[in-house]
Amino acid sequence: MSKQSRTQRSSRSLLGTLLAAIVLIVAVIVSFFGNGLQDVTPTLTPTVGSGTQVAVVSDAAAIAVPQGFGAQYNFWQVYFTAPTGSSDRTKYVGGIDNPLAQVIDGARGTLDIAAFEFNDALITQAVLNAKNRGVTVRVVTDDVNGLEADDTTLNQLTAVGIPVVDDGRSALMHNKFMIMDSTTVWTGSWNYTVNGTYRNNNNAVVLRSRRAVESYQAEFNEMFEQRAFGPRSPTGNAANFNQDGTPIRILFAPEDDVVGAILDQLNQADSSVRFMAFSFTVDDIGNMLKQKAAAGVSVQGIFETVGSETAFSELTPLFCAGLPVRQDGNPYILHHKVFIVDNDTVLTGSFNFSDSAMRSNDENMLIIHDPVLAGQYIAEFERRWAEAVPPDGLTCS
Repeated sequence: MSKQSRTQRSSRSLLGTLLAAIVLIVAVIVSFFGNGLQDVTPTLTPTVGSGTQVAVVSDAAAIAVPQGFGAQYNFWQVYFTAPTGSSDRTKYVGGIDNPLAQVIDGARGTLDIAAFEFNDALITQAVLNAKNRGVTVRVVTDDVNGLEADDTTLNQLTAVGIPVVDDGRSALMHNKFMIMDSTTVWTGSWNYTVNGTYRNNNNAVVLRSRRAVESYQAEFNEMFEQRAFGPRSPTGNAANFNQDGTPIRILFAPEDDVVGAILDQLNQADSSVRFMAFSFTVDDIGNMLKQKAAAGVSVQGIFETVGSETAFSELTPLFCAGLPVRQDGNPYILHHKVFIVDNDTVLTGSFNFSDSAMRSNDENMLIIHDPVLAGQYIAEFERRWAEAVPPDGLTCS
């Protein structure tokens, strides 16, 4: 071998060694930032309107919402409203309508909206802008509370040619979900309104999941294209699947047995059950909570005050059974429909724990087994619990 050949071979060997070292360094960096961050457990401390702080230990990263709370982890995001009790609309800024409007601003192909009520100006403008960009927008709503409401902004959508279908019946199209570009679905208790965003306690879950989108899309198409509402709704849109190792179940009422699914989850509780309920009148669920409490499971609950002392409400039976239950402290409305089971399972959606939700309204329920997400809902429960009060004046027989 010539001296020149040996020199060239030595140079190539040195270059190969340097390239290998660079690849190794890059791999270490990618490994650290791609996987290592998920092993970090930061402490999030959201600030409540009253100044109270609740420490939350979670793998989730906080999302800054000036008048609200947000977090994200893996394939989901979650948002909570933070009502101050103010009736001054000039202070209604920086709520969770901002991140939703930003997502709508990013839509490029399709936007499907199922909205019980709709009048938030920021969201309305984002939808109008999407239409102007060429996004295909479709809307399903309730008749009385949606399209015919005095303060609705749905008329602004119909004015520019966005098709809006209402249910045209006495029961409610009570869903609150949106699907963007067939990739992301927003759902939860949050109506897309001023009250829903700035006065009432609400939650919204965002799932970037193909399987979740397919389920909600089928339900939307059923209402928009087939005009199938309430008891006329066919079965088949429910889903039970794993997303990145996280078990998720999606159900729609009244065609699916949502109460049966709730009872099944509560029956599996080993240590704790927390709930936040706008309307809670289903005896079977109340009886299950009493059974679990008698078996040693910690059960705590917060009721929306309005209607909680009627003969149909589960507040009095649970209170008289000795369970720690409270009435909410929001001068407006606690609008959550949430159970948190064993610190690792969340049940949420539009489904009130009521006979009308079970039998006649169009509703959805999301059940997700994820301790990180559950931690966010526990933080919200603790915020609401801190301002709630024990019922005063109930009569126990």
